[in-house]
Amino acid sequence: MQLYQSQGIRIYNSLTGQKETFEPINKGHIGMYVCGPTVYSNVHLGNVRTFMSFDVIFRYLKHLGYKVRYVRNITDAGHLENDADVGEDRIAKKARLEEIEPMEVVQRYTVDFHNILNAFNFLPPSIEPTATGHIIEQIELIKNIIDNGFAYEVNGSVYFDVHKFNETNDYGKLSKRKLEDLIHNTRELDGQSDKKNPQDFALWKRAEPQHIMRWPSPWSDGFPGWHLECTAMSTKYLGEHFDIHGGGMDLKFPHHECEIAQNEAAKGQTPVNYWMHANMLIMNGKKMAKSTGNYILPGEIFTGENPHITKAFSPSVARFFMLQAHYRSILDFTNDGLLAAEKGFNRLMDALGVLESLKASNTSSLDINAWQQKCYDAMNDDFNSPILIAHLFEAVKYINQIKEGTETISSEDLELLKQTMNTFIFDVLGLVNVTETATGSDKLSGAVEVLIKLRQEARANKDFALSDKIRDELAEVGIQLKDGKDGTTFSVN
Repeated sequence: MQLYQSQGIRIYNSLTGQKETFEPINKGHIGMYVCGPTVYSNVHLGNVRTFMSFDVIFRYLKHLGYKVRYVRNITDAGHLENDADVGEDRIAKKARLEEIEPMEVVQRYTVDFHNILNAFNFLPPSIEPTATGHIIEQIELIKNIIDNGFAYEVNGSVYFDVHKFNETNDYGKLSKRKLEDLIHNTRELDGQSDKKNPQDFALWKRAEPQHIMRWPSPWSDGFPGWHLECTAMSTKYLGEHFDIHGGGMDLKFPHHECEIAQNEAAKGQTPVNYWMHANMLIMNGKKMAKSTGNYILPGEIFTGENPHITKAFSPSVARFFMLQAHYRSILDFTNDGLLAAEKGFNRLMDALGVLESLKASNTSSLDINAWQQKCYDAMNDDFNSPILIAHLFEAVKYINQIKEGTETISSEDLELLKQTMNTFIFDVLGLVNVTETATGSDKLSGAVEVLIKLRQEARANKDFALSDKIRDELAEVGIQLKDGKDGTTFSVN
């Protein structure tokens, strides 16, 4: 029996605004699409937070035994600089400024994106399609929408007719916006636009002579609209009706709203059962922005080369910090938060080391099965990673009490505890034990063991001043000694 048969999940559905019991369309199989990056610059830390949320969701669904097809796209064309239908393509603009080919820009920043996600220990998606690799599918989709009466062509560009669509459908149902309000809050067209109405959006744009990124179509040499690519790729690989569509909160409108409209206009049905949105990342209580200097690149966290942090942090510590907030909550990125997360992360890793050396008793003083179910309950409740982490620290306390002799655990429960801790820490949360993988950690351990021996000799000789000095100076550099009945151990803070 697969775990998903005994563990029911509830997901907050942005479309309905409430938590719903998750029922996949096909039993045991899940189709999940997440909007990927536009690769014109280094990946933003806020994007990393969004993709990390869905990495954990992907990991947990796989752990439960579901066969998951996870599609995350690469936007390498069609995303204009102001997210509307005017201005330059973001990638083409970067290429022009740097005097290189657009696909050189795409290659450089796609590699950066993958390198950063690998550093954070992300699982790769099942499929990672690109917008430029699916131009034919996007052209066919536009033809369907035109044939169904929901789009029109003007001067080689094709626009989605939002007003026509809204006569029979509900444009705005995801973002809870009414077309009447959008009309009221939109400035009139200046006479230079080809659109019938300001709310209409581009499905295909005719390329100006200087526009490098262009493809032939029935309407003009041009390029697809940004919203169109996700509709084309999600339905190609997951079908016209699939389980989960995710992305950042900033994509809810207009991007995801337009995706729903395109699908319904082309296929006559809503494409997705559960819409999921990860909330934004701020820094020091303010919006992250290069223009104000309130900004940090993911790679700068690992090197410490940023004025907003006091030291370098490992990718796993940064990952642990982010997962201490629920994916639907705003996360404030601060140096103090990272320092606290590092201490918590080290406590967790230390406890795993202690767990391996625990001796079993005849009985357990804690119900391990009930504790394990609490871990599952946390993740089953809309993937609540902070509650899961709180339960893991309950186990840390219990592990230390067993070591001290104030609590007991049976051999059967000890194995269950080890298995559950490793499953949720490494397989589900995706953390890596950096104390085991860090370069030179064995040499560090050897050096500290030498100092521990010298301290033991000092204590045996009643030279308590030297003993205390060794302990205190190690503490100053972040190495904590712990005296116990089985000897002295240490942890790195």
